[in-house]
Amino acid sequence: MKTSVIMVCGILLGITTSFLTTVQAEEPPVSAETEECLMCHSMMNPGLVASWRESRHSKITPEQGMQKSKLQKRVSSTAIDSALQPVVVGCYECHALNTDQHADAFEHNGYTINVVVSPNDCAACHATERQQYSRNIMAHAYGNLVNNAVYQDLIRSVNNPHHYADGQLGIGKKDTLTNYESCLYCHGTKIEVTGTTTKETDYGTYTFPVLEGWPNQGVGRINPDGSMGACTSCHPRHAFSIETARKPYTCSECHKGPDVPAFKVYEVSKHGNIFKSRGDTFDYTRVPWTMGQDFTVPTCATCHVSLVVSPDNTVIAERTHQFNDRLAWRLFGVPYAHPHPKDADLSNVRNADGLPLAVELNGEPVDEFVISEQEQQKRNQTMQAVCLSCHNSEWVDNHFKRLHNTIEQTNKITAQGTQLIMEHWQNGYAQGLPQQANMFDEAIERTWTSIWLFYANSTRFASAMAGGGDYGVFANGRYQTTEQLYQLLRSLEERKQQDQQ
Repeated sequence: MKTSVIMVCGILLGITTSFLTTVQAEEPPVSAETEECLMCHSMMNPGLVASWRESRHSKITPEQGMQKSKLQKRVSSTAIDSALQPVVVGCYECHALNTDQHADAFEHNGYTINVVVSPNDCAACHATERQQYSRNIMAHAYGNLVNNAVYQDLIRSVNNPHHYADGQLGIGKKDTLTNYESCLYCHGTKIEVTGTTTKETDYGTYTFPVLEGWPNQGVGRINPDGSMGACTSCHPRHAFSIETARKPYTCSECHKGPDVPAFKVYEVSKHGNIFKSRGDTFDYTRVPWTMGQDFTVPTCATCHVSLVVSPDNTVIAERTHQFNDRLAWRLFGVPYAHPHPKDADLSNVRNADGLPLAVELNGEPVDEFVISEQEQQKRNQTMQAVCLSCHNSEWVDNHFKRLHNTIEQTNKITAQGTQLIMEHWQNGYAQGLPQQANMFDEAIERTWTSIWLFYANSTRFASAMAGGGDYGVFANGRYQTTEQLYQLLRSLEERKQQDQQ
């Protein structure tokens, strides 16, 4: 009996030892360089390191990621540097890539590292996502804003300091820091190295590069290696969580309104209602993301980004970081909704008035710069495939029919407002386009701007995102749009009456 017990205990001990050995062997290897980073930064930046330890990067090597099945793969690069493959993605693996291309590279404890990790660095493992994002209008958000004379006038009239003197409001010179934390917070700044600074720390004296425009995680950030964009806009440092990116709160950071009220509309939509009620039961981490199994109501990522499949692994929508390949219309940021631009770089776009807009001031799109009707249909079909995974064809068809009608109606209202502001300009009641002056720095021009920048946009988003209801009518939609129209007309009539006296 004793012999049997001893034998059983011996077998169990052997199994346990083997299990512990296997577990230890399966612990993901961390490079010696990253281990050295962690020695100091675990004490200096414990929150940062804790985020990384919770990340997938700290738990799986690129080599293991490449072995996943096609649908399960999160690594898109087919050729990854052999030195990177066998270790987890740690501090050194991200901050020491392509140092010869980084103006922000500097010597630190015997290593050359970069302050800013750019999309070109992430491309070591995520080449497809990097390529797709470069064709995304978000990647060009910095240049499309700061190199556009119309939007620069708008920024000046909003951000620059104003002063009252001699019965007039004057506009001063730009405040760069204000621009950094306003428009460029989302569009991105241009990160430039302006020098170096020496700092005393608990670990000694160190010299660091001084970065102008930093910190920033805007979608069109110009990085010190010349690349455009910031993966951290949607995948915050240092966890880079797909769960965070898939939840609507991430998108709400920039898409809250009233100029682009996507999150506000989502909150009051039926989708948003269900998300708030049931969202804590969804699995936001799985790849692929299975409709009806991992989640039952879409978030922003479902419709615009994620690889979505049915329970039998039939692909409903391919993963994309281009975003606009599911978008037929550009709904916001311009006076009129119009077919999506052909090219994400809008620097060469001009309408008949010479304005950097892909639409005329009467609402007609400039065909040279926008996608064709056939391409619009193709993109709508890609989006509708997601809708059809929950709704029948009649529901989906009628939804898109209403959206198209809303686009037409809001464009018509904007055209009426533009006709009224043009009459103000032509009669000299305001200084604008005919005078080659700022179109946004007078009260009546703000009334016109509000029609398309705020209220027409809100109305369109309410329609596009099935938010409908009060948001697109009285909360921030049709009522305010027509109210501004009445104000434009009343102002014009008053000025004409003054001329007649």
